[in-house]
Amino acid sequence: MIAREGYTIIALVMGLALALTVGSLWVDSWLVRGPMLALAAGGLAFTLYFFRDPERTPPPDALEAGIVAPADGRVVEVADEEEPLYLDGPARRISIFLSPLDVHVNRVPARGVIEHAEYRPGDYLVAWHPKASEKNERSEFGLQHPSGTMLLFKQIAGAVARRIEYDLQEGDTVETGQRFGIVKFGSRMDLLVPPSVELRVEEGQTVRAGTTVLGRIPTTDADPSQVPKAPSASTDASARRSSTP
Repeated sequence: MIAREGYTIIALVMGLALALTVGSLWVDSWLVRGPMLALAAGGLAFTLYFFRDPERTPPPDALEAGIVAPADGRVVEVADEEEPLYLDGPARRISIFLSPLDVHVNRVPARGVIEHAEYRPGDYLVAWHPKASEKNERSEFGLQHPSGTMLLFKQIAGAVARRIEYDLQEGDTVETGQRFGIVKFGSRMDLLVPPSVELRVEEGQTVRAGTTVLGRIPTTDADPSQVPKAPSASTDASARRSSTP
């Protein structure tokens, strides 16, 4: 499957690939024709590969109180910090770096209600820079689990990624592993959780969005009836958000 956010770019790359292919027919020398054809085929293949959107199913035991990875990639940092935006207190931050070869479709880490959704313009530091989380272009989402536990997750653009897209808004009811957006061409995802969450992740670990369990939410006082089931998909184009027109 191909991510819908990539349709326009794929169409442009296909047009360029076609132009290079046709142009190569007018070149007699294979020393020139060969690289032109290789560039056309390679560019199209990489673009299709980048925008792949595989099906992901969270583990059954993570659907109710589990926290799954919101992005594919490598965990570059697990750190303690103060979080004043949504959790308003001490938190543990998990930072996931996505290389251009990773699947870039992002997924909701846990079920609940989106209480905060905001896009913030910013800089384009390399995604692994310590200040990228607070200085780079990003979108921020605060989610409350039915137990009352609050999570904050952020799509963060990197030095190459210059476009963030998402289809979440305040008031949305979401499910664990639900697809919600993409950051194009290299990025970072931060997940912040309160100290009460039992983490099962460490630095250097490779994770997969929607399937790798990062931790569990304490549910002693949880009431599953507080949050209704979300729709099977949240793909209404009218609700989609983007950092550029």
